[in-house]
Amino acid sequence: MAGNWLPPAQLTGSGLPVLQPGEVECSLLPSVDLLSEDNPTFPHLKSGLIILTTHRLLWVQESPTSRNPTAIFIPLSSITQILSVKKSIKSMFASPRFRFQASFGEKGMVVITLVIRGKGDVDSFVEKFWETWRKRPWEVNSGSEASGSGYGSGGGDGGLAVRMPVVGVAGILRKEQEMWESTDKSLQDAFQDLNALMGKAKEMVMLAEKMRAKLLSGSTSQATGTNDEEIGTKEEMQELLLSVGIVSPVTKESAGALYHQQLSRQLADFAKLPLERAGGMINLIDIYCLFNRARGTELISPDDLLRACSLWEKFDVPVMLRKFDSGVMVIQSKSHSDNEVFNRIRSMVTTPDALRAGITASDAAMTLGIAPAMAKEHLLAAEGIGLLCRDVSPDGFRFFVNLLQDVDADDIFLVKDYGIYHTWVKAISAAR
Repeated sequence: MAGNWLPPAQLTGSGLPVLQPGEVECSLLPSVDLLSEDNPTFPHLKSGLIILTTHRLLWVQESPTSRNPTAIFIPLSSITQILSVKKSIKSMFASPRFRFQASFGEKGMVVITLVIRGKGDVDSFVEKFWETWRKRPWEVNSGSEASGSGYGSGGGDGGLAVRMPVVGVAGILRKEQEMWESTDKSLQDAFQDLNALMGKAKEMVMLAEKMRAKLLSGSTSQATGTNDEEIGTKEEMQELLLSVGIVSPVTKESAGALYHQQLSRQLADFAKLPLERAGGMINLIDIYCLFNRARGTELISPDDLLRACSLWEKFDVPVMLRKFDSGVMVIQSKSHSDNEVFNRIRSMVTTPDALRAGITASDAAMTLGIAPAMAKEHLLAAEGIGLLCRDVSPDGFRFFVNLLQDVDADDIFLVKDYGIYHTWVKAISAAR
């Protein structure tokens, strides 16, 4: 739809833009048209989400049910002039309009208009747009990458207005540095090693994001160009990536009214690796701890997490929120199959020892590789479909294979020469 004018933007599985190294989201506005009133050949994009970052202006089609939404971007470096700013945006038009001029190489200069039909904070968006474009953070960032210094560490008039959020290892170290500098500037010499570590930490966060994207894209492919000696095992890589943090966490300041919507999409992307490690299902409390650890100091509340998970029903994402009959809530991959878990439980309860003494939630947890609370929920679900029977004693719950499904209803004293019932009789006889 955008033709040759605007390059396509890459999106994650949940519909969030894939950020470039060092790129950070600054502000969002819903229901925005993008067009050029002076050039009829320029594409007319209707009702999309505008995302301002430190490097680009992205337009993403607002269609939760679409599997391949349209997404384009305009590099902020191509913008040559801002024609309408905060003070002049409110005018006689029914919908506020924001205009700027961009250069498209051989195609020349084009005046682009954003028609804002939504209810976002237009003034705040325009102010951040102006400040970001004026400070040119994409140039500062590229220079800091080349020199290995931390993001936004320059001083004086060249300081960066749009700074990377305080996340992960890099964010915590940067915040500690700023505290010491405000207390006593004479301590800067003593923290030279810390400054160098901060620069390396930022590079590691960006590297981890690249490796995470590569790992997710290549998880179903068997042919890869690297070996275990180069990147380690897949399990080790997943553990490292979960520990580094999220480069650009969604915040209320940047997302505004779209905070929970964008948080829901980012959480869906983040949950892929933990779900793979947990076998397709993870406790809501565990994902809350992992997600907050990855966000660094940009913590979210349990209510924010629950609200973000509840929005997955509106989006085409590969994860879902599930609530067991007992009230326990989990995040589950849509590809997760309960039948596979039930088959493993069936194998557990039909061993000679389990036929005689049954199994507990702890036994199931060790075999399934999950937490005991989750294992108990699986055992209760298996009981609900008639696979297991429960025995309650002072020692707690024990689960046995359901022999009633193998008993002849016409003659309950008839012992079959096959099936679970026959295997149980042999196991009990051998124990005497």
